[in-house]
Amino acid sequence: MTLRKPTLSLLRIVTLSALAGIGSQALAADAVNLYTTREAKLIQPLLDAFTRESGIKVNTVFVKDGLLERVKAEGNKSPADILMTVDIGNMIDLVEGGVTQPLKSAELEKVIPANLRAADGQWFALSLRDRVLYADKSLKITSFTYEELADSKWRGKLCIRAGQHPYNTGLIAAKIAHDGVEATETWLRAVKTNLARKATGGDRDVARDILGGICDIGIANAYYAGQMKSAAAGTDARKWGDAIQVIRPTFANPKNSGTHVNVSGASLAKFAPNKAGATKLLEYLVSPQAQAMYAGANYEYPVRRGVKLDPIVESFGKMNVDALALTEIAKHRKQASQLVDKVGFDN
Repeated sequence: MTLRKPTLSLLRIVTLSALAGIGSQALAADAVNLYTTREAKLIQPLLDAFTRESGIKVNTVFVKDGLLERVKAEGNKSPADILMTVDIGNMIDLVEGGVTQPLKSAELEKVIPANLRAADGQWFALSLRDRVLYADKSLKITSFTYEELADSKWRGKLCIRAGQHPYNTGLIAAKIAHDGVEATETWLRAVKTNLARKATGGDRDVARDILGGICDIGIANAYYAGQMKSAAAGTDARKWGDAIQVIRPTFANPKNSGTHVNVSGASLAKFAPNKAGATKLLEYLVSPQAQAMYAGANYEYPVRRGVKLDPIVESFGKMNVDALALTEIAKHRKQASQLVDKVGFDN
């Protein structure tokens, strides 16, 4: 481990130096520099399509950890035009860290629902990651609420990854926003009682353990199910995917409130050298073409209405997104994390 970190840091520095060496004219007109916490290969087809259409090159810098710290350290010399990340909490951290700027775009405001973007244009959701129920395919379940995870009929039958993972703290934060801290604590304690095993592993492990008979149901992101059910999945992953059905839950309060989602999204960097090019790229990423590519390549749900879904994603049924603003959910992240520790969820 001690050898890997310096090597990775060195590579990042070399990449930054290469970007910094681009002439100011090229930076301003011919290229957009994208700092991303998601591996660029996941969205490279979209970036390539944008370049073909616009003639603007996209330079990507993958920053696995410490994006905020890095951009802060670069200051007003930063070549970053766009900051892309997953998880609403990470995006809010960038905004509160002072490394973004507002972007006024009629196209982004028209396409992206108000609850999935900042009111002042500091960030925009580009795709949705719905937190869904994985259930043994033999079970007859047509609908489900997140509150039902606490039902005693699931005692010893529930699998989930760590409560402190951002995917789960986001869900818990949404529950707090709907019902308050006290009710959420009661619910979370009951959910813990229903666990079939320690809250650990990843979302794919939930499907694996349903196949293995360890649990009957679990909570995970829908796009993992899409990956496991796809023709490109490996033999083991395909078996896991075939073992489960996917149900999109809602919150009980208010009734049929909608499914909890997290997002992948982006912000305009505070000192973006190519604001015009960055705006064009962000607007392209919510175009019908790009949104269809998101849905087809990554099994994420588009933010743009009317986009044709991948058949696997479509098989999960209609999705009504929880109307609660993501900023309201983000306010309760700290409380959610504290509750996870208080009830010993991950112990």
